[in-house]
Amino acid sequence: MAAIAPAERQSAVTEMPDELRADVRLLGGLLGQVIAEHGGPDLLADVERLRKAVIGARRGDTTADQVAALVAEWPLDRAVQIARAFTCYFHLANLAEEHYRIRILRQRDRDDVPLRESLAEAVQELRGDERLGGGQRPADLVEGLEYRPVLTAHPTEARRRAVVTAIQRISGQLDAYNAPGRGAGEREEAHRRLLEEIDLLWRTAQLRSTKLDPLDEVRTAMAAFDETLFRTVPMIYRSLDAALEAGTGTREPLAKAFIRYGSWIGGDRDGNPNVTSKVTREAVLIQADHVLTALENAATRIGRTMTAAAMDTPPSAELRDALARATGDFPDLVSEMGTRSPQEPHRQWLFFVASRIAATRRRDLDLAYRSPSELLDDLRLAQESLRGAGAVRQAYGELQHLIWQVETFGFHLAELEVRQHSQVHAATLEEIAAGSLSERGEEVLATIRTIAWIQERFGVTACSRYVVSFTRSADDIAAVYELARHALGDRAPILDVVPLFESGADLDNSADVLTGMLELEPVRRRLAANGRRLEVMLGYSDSAKELGPAAATLRLYDAQAALTAWAQANDIRLTLFHGRGGALGRGGGPANRAVLAQAPGSVAGRFKVTEQGEVIFARYGHSAIARRHIEQVTNAVLLASTPTVESRTADAAAKFRTLAERVASASERAYRALTEAPGFPEWFALVSPLEEIGSLRLGSRPARRGLGAPRSLDDLRAIPWVFAWAQTRVNLPGWYGLGSGLAEVVSSGGLAELRSAYREWPLFASLLDNVEMSLAKTDRSIAARYLALGGREDFAEQVLTEYDLTRKLVLETTGHTRLLENRRVLSRAVQLRDPYVDALSHLQLRALSALRADGDLSEGERDRLSTLLLLSVNGVAAGLQNTG
Repeated sequence: MAAIAPAERQSAVTEMPDELRADVRLLGGLLGQVIAEHGGPDLLADVERLRKAVIGARRGDTTADQVAALVAEWPLDRAVQIARAFTCYFHLANLAEEHYRIRILRQRDRDDVPLRESLAEAVQELRGDERLGGGQRPADLVEGLEYRPVLTAHPTEARRRAVVTAIQRISGQLDAYNAPGRGAGEREEAHRRLLEEIDLLWRTAQLRSTKLDPLDEVRTAMAAFDETLFRTVPMIYRSLDAALEAGTGTREPLAKAFIRYGSWIGGDRDGNPNVTSKVTREAVLIQADHVLTALENAATRIGRTMTAAAMDTPPSAELRDALARATGDFPDLVSEMGTRSPQEPHRQWLFFVASRIAATRRRDLDLAYRSPSELLDDLRLAQESLRGAGAVRQAYGELQHLIWQVETFGFHLAELEVRQHSQVHAATLEEIAAGSLSERGEEVLATIRTIAWIQERFGVTACSRYVVSFTRSADDIAAVYELARHALGDRAPILDVVPLFESGADLDNSADVLTGMLELEPVRRRLAANGRRLEVMLGYSDSAKELGPAAATLRLYDAQAALTAWAQANDIRLTLFHGRGGALGRGGGPANRAVLAQAPGSVAGRFKVTEQGEVIFARYGHSAIARRHIEQVTNAVLLASTPTVESRTADAAAKFRTLAERVASASERAYRALTEAPGFPEWFALVSPLEEIGSLRLGSRPARRGLGAPRSLDDLRAIPWVFAWAQTRVNLPGWYGLGSGLAEVVSSGGLAELRSAYREWPLFASLLDNVEMSLAKTDRSIAARYLALGGREDFAEQVLTEYDLTRKLVLETTGHTRLLENRRVLSRAVQLRDPYVDALSHLQLRALSALRADGDLSEGERDRLSTLLLLSVNGVAAGLQNTG
C-alpha cells in the first residue's frame, strides 16, 4: 500500500515528521508488496482504487454514494481481502506512530530540564510551592504515595494475541532497521526480516476462531508483565529517587515502592459464569509462577555479575554467619556454589537466594521462602554487607532494583480481586436460609474458601478485596461477611469488602451506605486492624450509560466530594477506586488529566484505577511508553494532593457550581429523551453491529445480561454499548447531550461564563476536551448512513441535530476554530487515519446492510458477509485506536 497520505493531502503530510513519514512509507510499501504477491496486482489495484476514492470523498472530488457503489461491485471474497489489507495497514501505521513517540520521548529525556509531566518535574514543582513549607513536604507526600493499577479482562481488545505478537516482532525488526550505525548488509537483512514478518502478519487470521476462557485472559495479561512491567517498575522508582536527592545508586534510596498492581482477571465473576473458584485458584498460581520465575532470573543475573572478591569487599559478620548456616542446612548446594564462586561470598549468597526462589516456585518446602518478607531480609542482608564493605554502587544498584521488584510484586504479582453482584449474594443467603443451595450458591461459598486458600498460600495481600457490584445499602456489604461465616466459620478469610457505586442514585446515596458500614462489626474490626483504611469503587461505565457523559461526570465528582468529606468526619483514610474504561464514553481519556480533575482532597496521594482491554497493551506494551504513562499519572497524583492544587480546584468548583448543574441537568434530559424513547434499543441494534460484536470472541464475559435483542439499555453492558457506537462513527456515548447542556447556558447569555469555566476548572476542561476528542473521531456523513439503517428518521435526525449543536457550542466554548486545534499530534493522527477508516466503514456498511435486509441469503453468503463485517469491525477498532 502507499504511504498513509498521498500528495492530494499535503495539509496532513506537511505536519508529519520526516522520521514518521519514512517508517509509514516503508511499512506501507512492504505491505503493498505482500498484498500483490498473495492476491496479485489486481488486488493491490483495488485497494488503491478504494483508498483514492475515500480520499477524494473527503476532498469533495467524489461522493459517498460513488464510494459505496465501488465497494458494492466487488465479489464478497474480494471485499474481505480488501478489508484485511486496510486492517493490516492500521496495525502497521499504529506501530510506526508508537516508534515515533518512543523516539521523541527519548530525545526529550536528554534535555537538562525535567521532562514535562515526569516525576522529576513533580518534585521540582513541589519544592517550589511556597505553601508546601519547603523541601520536607515532597518527601512527606512521597512517603504516603500509592498508585494501584488494576488489570481487568473486560473485553475491549479486538486483536488476537497472535496478531499482537506478530506486530511486536515487526516492531523489533523496525528497531533493527532504524538502528544508527548499521552497515548496509545489516540494514538489508533487517529489511528482509521486516518483509518476512509483515508477510506472516498478512497470513495470520485476524479473527479468533474460538472464544477465550478466563485462563486465556490471565495468560494474555502475563505477557505485559513478562515483557514490560517487571523491568519498568524499578526504573520508575529510580527516576523518583534521583529527583528527590542527588547520588541515587550510592546511598540508601529515598523512593519507596509505591506501585501495587491488582487484577480482576480470573476473579471478576459479576455476570461471567465462566469465572469459577477453580479458575480463581488457577489464576493466582499462574501469576505466582510468572513472578517467581522473573525474580529467580533476576537474582541469578545479579549473582553472575556480583564478582566482588572477599579480599577487597569482605562480607559482614552477619553474611558470613548466614552462609555458614546455609552450608549446614544444605551442604551440597552451598558447596557447589562455593566451588563455582570461590572467595566471592556475595555472589554465593545471591546464587543461594536464587535457588530458594526456584524452590518456592517448585514448592520444595525445605528450601522455599515462606513469604516475600523472608526474601527481602536475605536481599537486604547482602545489601548491608556490600554497603559496609564500601561497595555502595553494588548495594544500591541492581540489587536495589530487585528489592523494589519484590516489594512491588511479592510472590503473587498482582492482588487478585474478587467481584460479584449484590443480588447473587442476597439470593445465596436466601437459599441458605431455605436449606437448599443452588449450583450458583455453592460457587459463591467455594469462592470464599478459595480466597482463604490463597491467603494461606501467598498471604493476605494476595487476595483480600471483595468488590460488590450495585451496592445499594450496608446490608449488601454485611452479606459478604455473613457468607464468609457460612463458608468457613471462624476460619473465614480476612476480607476488605469494597462497595461499588454505579448508578446515579447509588452515587448520591454512597456516603449514607458508608455510614451504615461503620455499624457492621466485621468492618469495625477491619478498620481497627488496618489503620482505618477503607476503599470505595466508583463506576464510570454504567453511570455514563444511564445519565450521559456530562451528567455522569458531575455526579461522579459530587460523589467524590461527599465521600471525601465523610471520610474526614469519620477519621477514615479513604481510597477511591475509579472504574474507568479505555473509551471516552466509559471514563477514558488522558489519565493524568483525569487525576488533576478529581474533587479536592479525594486523591490524597493515593490513586487506584482499572486498566482494561486494549488499554493494557497500549500503555504497557513497550517499556518506554509504560514508564511515561506511569510517571504522568504519578506526577498528577502528587500535584493533585498539594494544598495549592486542591485550593484552586475547590475555588473553581464553587464558582461554577450553578453553571455545571444547569449544563448537567439539560444534558441529562436530552440524553434520556433519546435513550429512553420507545423503540430506541431495537433501533440501536439495527444501525450498529451490536449483535455481531459478540462473534468477535473478545473475551470470556457475555456481552449482555440476558438473551435476545436488548429491550432496554439495562440489558446491555457498557462495553458493547460504547464499542458498537464507535463502529458507526457516531461515538454517541462520548458526547451526546452536552450540546443541549451548553445551549441551556448560552441561551441566557452565559457563553463567557462557560469559557471561564473551561479555563479555570480542570473538571470542566477535561470534560470538554474529551468530548472534543470524541467529536473528532465522529464522521457525520458516514454516521448518517448507519443511522438510516434503522428506519427511524426521527431518531437519526435527533442524533445528528445534537451532534451539530454539540460541535458548534464546544468550539465556541473552547475558542477553537476546529476540533483538536490545541492538540496537534492527536489532530494529525485522526486526520491521517480518517479516510482509511472511511474505507472500512463503507465495507462494513455493505455487509451490515445486506445482513439487516430481509432478502434471501444463502448460508455461504451470510458467512462471507459476517466475515467481512467482523474484519471491518476489527479494522475500524485499530484505526480509531479504541473499542470499549
